Amino acid sequence: MTEHVNTGFERGTDGPKVILAGIDGSDSSLRAAAYAAGLARRQNALLALVYVQPVMTAGASLGAPVAEATGEVAEGIVTGIREAAERLKGIFDVRWEFHTFRGDPYAGLVSAAEELTADAVVVGASEQAGHRIVGSVAVRLVKAGRWPVTVVP
Repeated sequence: MTEHVNTGFERGTDGPKVILAGIDGSDSSLRAAAYAAGLARRQNALLALVYVQPVMTAGASLGAPVAEATGEVAEGIVTGIREAAERLKGIFDVRWEFHTFRGDPYAGLVSAAEELTADAVVVGASEQAGHRIVGSVAVRLVKAGRWPVTVVP
């Protein structure tokens, strides 16, 4: 007779414990956050709201006033996302955290998913016409094949 020894948690067997929602202030990303909040509530999972702040390349020929303005815009987006997250919290009553990562959206979300040990990733569909067919962050996350990915229109 063989005895079963529990070797710890196996990803994907009990439903997600951490659901990551990538948000950037766009309508589709806020719908993705709301969808992810509903999933987190039903699964009793932690909702990790992640904003990836773009980093300017060293070669960008922007003067200091432009760089400062870009930083102020990013801070405004972060403030708006935090306020939206507070509203979502009240509506769905879920455990949630807000995280800011720096980099391009795909690399930032991958880093966030790894660092936060996400079990599932929810993102909004790209609202840029050229991305609808190929090259969107959502498509790249799906192709990575590392997490279940839900794309919310």
